[in-house]
Amino acid sequence: MTRFDLSPLFRTTVGFDRLFQLFDEMAETPTSAYPPYNIEKIDENNYRISMAVAGFRPEELEVELKQNQLSVQGKIASQQDSDIPNNTSNFLHRGIAERAFSRQFSLAEHVRVENAQLENGLLHIELLREIPEEAKPKQIPVQLKNSSAKLQTPKSANEASAPAVKQAQSA
Repeated sequence: MTRFDLSPLFRTTVGFDRLFQLFDEMAETPTSAYPPYNIEKIDENNYRISMAVAGFRPEELEVELKQNQLSVQGKIASQQDSDIPNNTSNFLHRGIAERAFSRQFSLAEHVRVENAQLENGLLHIELLREIPEEAKPKQIPVQLKNSSAKLQTPKSANEASAPAVKQAQSA
């Protein structure tokens, strides 16, 4: 597997340690194709993860958010524990997987899980990005530092025009 050297990025970035750690974790984590899933961007701040979990009941699915790591696990209950009668059919083809799974998603800062719903064999996990006011971009005014005199703002329009009138009269 190819490893990328991220050291040039360290010279021009500050506070992105978690991002670089995520790159390393993604490179080391083996990926599985089961269960298939979609990630949708609904609008600027809303996202949806949809997972095909046919054969799973809500009580057999576990969705957990821990330190920006979303974990989805599915465990099929054994037939003895289930209230579904034991099926004695002989399958000629069994294409619907009934195996346990675990899938991990790394969420960005300020992304929270709104809800999780099971509908028609799809698990929909709604995500919302809420950026706090203090994290939103803001303009920082640049002030002129004058060591000999402090800047004073005039209190009224007459005071502002008074120095200009005195200069014109003396000239």
